[in-house]
Amino acid sequence: MSLSREQMLVEMGITPIWVLRDTAPGAPVVEVGEAAVAEPEARAPEQAPAFVPEPAPVARPAPDVARRPMTPVDTLNWPELAKQVADCRACPLCEQRKQAVLGVGDLNPDWLFIGEGPGAEEDVKGEPFVGQAGKLLDAMLASLDIARGNRVYIANAVKCRPPGNRTPEAAEMAACWPYLERQIALLKPKIIVLLGKAAVHAVLHDDKSLASLRGKRYEYAGIPLVVSYHPAYLLRNLPDKAKAWEDLLFARRLLREAAAPELPF
Repeated sequence: MSLSREQMLVEMGITPIWVLRDTAPGAPVVEVGEAAVAEPEARAPEQAPAFVPEPAPVARPAPDVARRPMTPVDTLNWPELAKQVADCRACPLCEQRKQAVLGVGDLNPDWLFIGEGPGAEEDVKGEPFVGQAGKLLDAMLASLDIARGNRVYIANAVKCRPPGNRTPEAAEMAACWPYLERQIALLKPKIIVLLGKAAVHAVLHDDKSLASLRGKRYEYAGIPLVVSYHPAYLLRNLPDKAKAWEDLLFARRLLREAAAPELPF
């Protein structure tokens, strides 16, 4: 039996902290944490999140994509890329892995989610986000009426498990960057969501706090991009699930805005 978005949010453990922004006009006061917030009497179905993103876009071009010389990775198709990643020995992470984890999902996606790196279960199964953090990510996707493999692709900043599930080092992310860069070029997603600081460092080369990076529109090679928390972090910091929900709503709004010119009148 299919679950409503409200039921799916309950499964994620965020009720009553997360508030759906699609609430019908004239909705009663709802509780957000300990405070009560009255919804406006007249509200459009798709409003911006409770936090107000900065109106001016903060665009960041793809780092040196146009300037650097072509490499063999830039010409790989999906089977060739998968083989090269499986055989890769560009950094010490390859020494302890069971297998490299390229990514999983729809190869013609609307959404691209980029996390940190494979954990123990991912290393065994060869698929990103399959543990408890993966279950939470699946619930987050379901709350948007999407799912892995359906308009969604999931990848990581590094393709091999760091020992002890530690954060990938800068040199390790740099070694994997050509593979992630090629994935983005092949996928051509309509929106990118970076989950956690490692993904932000890999794609945007930014070391600022996630709190200071959230709620802003970035760009990678002309693709809208937003920053949010990693699901593993959310499992340890449950109140921040509300902020992650705001980030997803913000990303969905950017996706719809980008698609609007393509809609028939």
